[in-house]
Amino acid sequence: MCAIRVRPKPLSGPAADEAGPPPRGRRSPAGAPARPRAALRPARNWAGLLYVVPAFTVFAFFVLYPLGQAFWLSLWDWDGVTQATWVGAGNYVDAVGDPEIVGALRNSLVFVVFYAALPTAIGLGLTALMARVRIYGLTFFRAALFVPQILPGVVVAVTWRSMYAIDGPVNGVLRLIGLDGVTRAWLGEFATALPSVGLIGTWVMYGLCMVLFMAGAQRIPAELYEAARIDGAGAVREFFTVTLPGLRREISFALVLTITYALRNFDIVWNTTSGGPGTSTTVPSVFIYRAAFTTRDYGEAAAISVLLTVLILAVTGLVLFLLRSKDDAKGARR
Repeated sequence: MCAIRVRPKPLSGPAADEAGPPPRGRRSPAGAPARPRAALRPARNWAGLLYVVPAFTVFAFFVLYPLGQAFWLSLWDWDGVTQATWVGAGNYVDAVGDPEIVGALRNSLVFVVFYAALPTAIGLGLTALMARVRIYGLTFFRAALFVPQILPGVVVAVTWRSMYAIDGPVNGVLRLIGLDGVTRAWLGEFATALPSVGLIGTWVMYGLCMVLFMAGAQRIPAELYEAARIDGAGAVREFFTVTLPGLRREISFALVLTITYALRNFDIVWNTTSGGPGTSTTVPSVFIYRAAFTTRDYGEAAAISVLLTVLILAVTGLVLFLLRSKDDAKGARR
């Protein structure tokens, strides 16, 4: 005999009303209704955002609001006294089409090499050297190499201006070793003014890079160095396989700081050459200063300021994107 399975008929009438509507949602394998997907999500605690409000208020008042005011001012032609005239994007068109401003941007990119690339390379070299060679009085050397970073820019500029003078220490050392033909007015010639000012920035910024890299090298596990040495890695291979990958975040942070300083550089340039000779060391910040306080064209000064801000954000964003770690890239994809 075969068993006949009878499917129960759906309830109707008063019995259906007493049974109520069928349960909603998916059913588990046991037949019980599954919980709605929305109920499985953790509740968001919006109260945590209250801790961000004080810092965001200060940031908005001292950064976002002035930036918005600068953008609004860049749309006008105003000398600070007479009635302003609406020009729209005219100030931006004039700034982009001005060959002197374009040349100033090129000078800023050259300063990126001296203010960012060279200090980063020197800082990495000093970090690798101090990590392998035992140096007595290491704390003193760290403090001495970091001193240029804490000096005011005006003091640094005035000191190096006297060093670059015709009768200054730089030419004095060259004469002492028999290189009289190399001596010159380093800040007064078109060919040497820009790299001379750039070397000042290298001297100022390499201490910051070194301190950042040495702090990052201390968190690299010692087992990685021991494994590399067991495998027969020399100093160069150990640096490129262990130290350099371990300092990825410190390198990106150092490049952001140094590139930002290079692109907005003003105090060292103004107090050494004032943008001269000619426009060989002129940077956008010098144009901003002259437009605001010499020709009193506040709209043009604001427009150049906004363009410089956009350039800094674009360059630093590109650096952070190229040097992001694998963990950061995976988190971004999620």
